[in-house]
Amino acid sequence: MRDSSLEFLYCSNSYVREYLFDEQALEQMWEGLSRAQVVLLSKMKLVNTRNRLTQALIKSVLDSQENYLKTGNNLFLVPLTQTDISTKLISKGGLPMTPDPGRISRLVRGLSIMLLNDQYVALEKLFPKSRQILCYLVNAIVKKEKSLIAKGELLAPLKDGEIARKLDQDYDIHVSCRTVANVRRDLAIPDFRNRGKSTNYMAATAGFSALLPLTQFTLRNEVPAQSGVYEIRSVDTGQGEQEVKHSSHQQVVYIGSALDLRKRLADHLRGSSGNELLHRHIVDGEARVRYRLIRDDWRATERELYNTFCDTFGSPPVCNRMSP
Repeated sequence: MRDSSLEFLYCSNSYVREYLFDEQALEQMWEGLSRAQVVLLSKMKLVNTRNRLTQALIKSVLDSQENYLKTGNNLFLVPLTQTDISTKLISKGGLPMTPDPGRISRLVRGLSIMLLNDQYVALEKLFPKSRQILCYLVNAIVKKEKSLIAKGELLAPLKDGEIARKLDQDYDIHVSCRTVANVRRDLAIPDFRNRGKSTNYMAATAGFSALLPLTQFTLRNEVPAQSGVYEIRSVDTGQGEQEVKHSSHQQVVYIGSALDLRKRLADHLRGSSGNELLHRHIVDGEARVRYRLIRDDWRATERELYNTFCDTFGSPPVCNRMSP
């Protein structure tokens, strides 16, 4: 950041490279070029196209998400679509190709950006949907709720209608109680009655991702191959296991950790992790997962999370066969 404006630097010199061509000379000698030479020239021109589009794309995203990029605070993200960026780039002109949404999408999938706090985020995160923004805001309101209760400024956890009113008053976002309830469930946040009972476990899972469907697509595109802890939820299978009362429409059935979250969860999904009961809970495709990345000592974090769950709900998750 220079002064108050944002600038960006490339981590790889390949993105600042541009090849210059004498188009008139190439046209005259084109017939005499070998197939290998033609292929090489085509690839060099594609590099030029990619780099010019990347430059224009990043600059446009910087303008749109400047407040988030300066702070790293999710609450400063604004809804943004790849169609929005495509329209903006087309209106500016000056690119050697049409930056249609499909081309933008393919480019965005392969790029990451490092924030001012040295944290890397996928460029896709800078294209949040309105629903994702709503998730961030509801999560922030509920997290602040605990400190307000401790200070005596709030007598009890907020009901969904009260959260909807705060969204209206503080952020000028108008949503129904039902929408708040759906977002809260997606974030695995208990309702107001159970938040009073499950404060300990809720606090222990602060910083977890939103609930994601436990599918191969999710593992490929959403879950990183990094170390961390995770929680799997599923509907009650009715097989007679002791019920763990929880506020969501799904139960927490398993708490675990792994050096490679993607690989471990893929093992659970295939049924090759050695836990048949867990596989029965997730094989119908209704299971969901959320996780938190832990660089060091993730097993100790799993143990703390497991013990907090037991203290909060009175028994372990139904598919944890032993204490970690």
